[in-house]
Amino acid sequence: RHGRISLRPPPGRRGDPFAGIPGRRLFVAVPLPDDAVATVAEIVADVRAQALPTGGRDVRWVRLDGLHLTLRFLGPTPPERIAPTVRAVEQAAAAAAGPMDLVLGGNGTFPDHGLPRAIWMGITEGAHALDSLAASIGGTLEAVGWARDDRPFRPHLTLARSDGLSMGPLVAARLAAVMGERRIQCRVDHLGLFESVTGGGPARYVPVVLANLGEASARGHPVYHQSTPDPS
Repeated sequence: RHGRISLRPPPGRRGDPFAGIPGRRLFVAVPLPDDAVATVAEIVADVRAQALPTGGRDVRWVRLDGLHLTLRFLGPTPPERIAPTVRAVEQAAAAAAGPMDLVLGGNGTFPDHGLPRAIWMGITEGAHALDSLAASIGGTLEAVGWARDDRPFRPHLTLARSDGLSMGPLVAARLAAVMGERRIQCRVDHLGLFESVTGGGPARYVPVVLANLGEASARGHPVYHQSTPDPS
């Protein structure tokens, strides 16, 4: 109960690796601004407009109204861990230098060969700033009881999950063709703690707290907005 918290999907499980585990599914991320979301949505629409071969099963595209750059996945979190985790996010946001200018471009898959599990858009400029922010949130999370995560951080924007579908490589290739040399400039100014709400289609990403990067209130805490997930 009082030790470090570390969640890893059970080995060998298919489908939802956290099914049946109680708690709110949390992650820390930087939300994209509306103008960048609109541009990404246009690119995704162009890719999806290209018909798949007869009988081909499309990949699972993410909800475009919640696009974000994940810095740390936490997983199912019990109620008593929410408040300390919120404080950790606030502290990391306050320690940031301020809003970050990023450029999205290129694309890839995880893994990068064979049948992919995920299809993503890359970060061509600003990756170092994201890496520093990820390291900062890692430190503040560790201070409130989360286990250290030593896995390398690879900043990316997940657009679809293909889970080994045969159409995965084709969709990834079409995304690369649509993207070409296109670049999307954006400024991100928030760090958020989000809950992934599953069921009824693609997961919805509901903000638990949104903290302004580099800004603090008169009490020394970032200005933030808290919300409660829509039960519908």
